[in-house]
Amino acid sequence: MRRNSAATYGSVTKSFHWLIAALIVTMIPLGIYAAGLPDADPWKPTLFSLHKTMGLFIFFTALARIVWAISQPKPAELHPDRKVETFVAALVHWLLYASLIVVPLSGWIHHAATTGFAPIWWPFGQGLPFVPIDDSIAHTAKALHIIFERVLVLSLLLHIAGALKHHIIDRDDTLRRMLPGHTEPAHLPASSHNSRGLAAPILAVGVYITAIATGAGLGLFSEDRIEAEALAEVDSAWQVQEGTLALTVTQLNAPVEGRFADWTAAINFDETPDADGRYGDVEVTVSIPSLTLGSVTSQAMGADFFNAEAHPTATYRADIIDGDAGYIAQGTLTIRDMSAPVTLPFTLQIDGDAAMMSGQTVLNRLDFGIGAGTQPTEGSLAHDVTLTVTLTATRATEGG
Repeated sequence: MRRNSAATYGSVTKSFHWLIAALIVTMIPLGIYAAGLPDADPWKPTLFSLHKTMGLFIFFTALARIVWAISQPKPAELHPDRKVETFVAALVHWLLYASLIVVPLSGWIHHAATTGFAPIWWPFGQGLPFVPIDDSIAHTAKALHIIFERVLVLSLLLHIAGALKHHIIDRDDTLRRMLPGHTEPAHLPASSHNSRGLAAPILAVGVYITAIATGAGLGLFSEDRIEAEALAEVDSAWQVQEGTLALTVTQLNAPVEGRFADWTAAINFDETPDADGRYGDVEVTVSIPSLTLGSVTSQAMGADFFNAEAHPTATYRADIIDGDAGYIAQGTLTIRDMSAPVTLPFTLQIDGDAAMMSGQTVLNRLDFGIGAGTQPTEGSLAHDVTLTVTLTATRATEGG
């Protein structure tokens, strides 16, 4: 019997129930285990990819189950006289149905609003319509995902406890009629009915609102970042008006883009080279904690990567010389406590006292010990990092 009856559940409903149950009891421990791994563990992205992909499979399976449930009669309650117990059971079912939608959906929004770390596997995509790449959206969705997941776990435990109570203590057919095969209850009360009132779904909404408020009180919506003092202004013959200092890393064969929000550049430049062929020099100071790098920002700040807490700034000192298609900044980049020579080709357009510069180079992260201890190979994190610089500057006036 595929369809539900007034007495029992059909095979389609049972299949949905046990498939989703198997996925949930696999996905939740998998997510907890993956979250507990060190950020630098090479297996962490793979396990999270599996967790995310299973979550989306649950999402679409739950939607199909809800559509099917709406089209089916709900088997009558076996103990309609136990009004409190019946109401609690209805409340738990509403919480479960909602959790099967909002838990994976909030996780998907978090994934779509950021870049990097554990792509979702085929056939699901990485993005969502109307969800832009935005750190604040990603952080909010992540907090909601954590909160909703807790509601799901609590609802699931209550659901299992209720089923075991019926089976072991009451010795009725509540659990049996959800087991495979055709099971008609031995006794169906003549006055049995289905509780389809609004009280249970309204209270379920209240539970979610309370859970969100509790999460906010615990600080889940607050971003945990390393705080660093803003860099002081520097004396410069050319004063930067605006600019971008961006980097692109490759994780699991996918590009992850980020940028530093706080950096300074002391630029000395003259259109006429000196006797050594130098057009000037530049000194750049970068605030490492100002980096945003998608979902791997906190990992990038860690001890095996930028180690931002111990080394909050990076510096680049270089001479400016002629290049094949413009100019070259040739000097030394220091990140953490390690230095390496870096050449940055760039183009420059000067119009009176205004200048526009654009350049790009490729660094090897191992030259600065980044990820050397935990990810020395390119299995999940490529060695090459692309650094892109664009800026506009104006010539400083005397006394300015």
